[in-house]
Amino acid sequence: MSKGAKKVVLAYSGGLDTSVIVRWLIETYKCEVICFAADVGQKEELTGLKEKALKTGASKIYIDDLREEFARDFVFPALRANAIYEGTYLLGTSLARPLIAKRQIEIAKKEGADTVSHGATGKGNDQVRFELTYYALNPEIKIIAVWKDDNWKFKSREEMFDYAEKYKIPVPLTKAKPYSSDRNLLHISHEGGILEDPWAEAPEDIFVLTKSPEAA
Repeated sequence: MSKGAKKVVLAYSGGLDTSVIVRWLIETYKCEVICFAADVGQKEELTGLKEKALKTGASKIYIDDLREEFARDFVFPALRANAIYEGTYLLGTSLARPLIAKRQIEIAKKEGADTVSHGATGKGNDQVRFELTYYALNPEIKIIAVWKDDNWKFKSREEMFDYAEKYKIPVPLTKAKPYSSDRNLLHISHEGGILEDPWAEAPEDIFVLTKSPEAA
């Protein structure tokens, strides 16, 4: 599915996973990497993204403002349909993925790229949202889904941190606070670290759009 990749358009957030993936793609596939970051309302997470991507090895980066399209074609229809998972989850991440993948395919066509890539894990639904959109829009496109790639050598975030330190890859997280966030116009979600334990309570320093009841 990914053999012979020459030019790859990567869905890039600047977080731990995609920052490591840039370097890993170049090292593993000897390919050119073009990063794409979609502005869907995540605010400060876009700060310094261009410099970070280029420093990590990307040949260029697109940072496209997709907020209007996201709100018009995804958020408002979902709200009208009362699309809330299990009564609480606003599906912000789920709704954003097809739009990001759509723009990736457009950039791949513009740049003459033969491959697209994403950092979604092999255990969740984001991989499906990305890849079905890719194939629906371009059935001939190659896909590097790193967490399902036999060459992907990382088994934990700690190993990725070590790799980032080795190659001086700038990442926004630390081993003490390994949380990653996905924020857009509709919601914010967090994962990683203690949050992977369903019995654990989220620490207060993770709140961005809300506060704990005690501090409200």
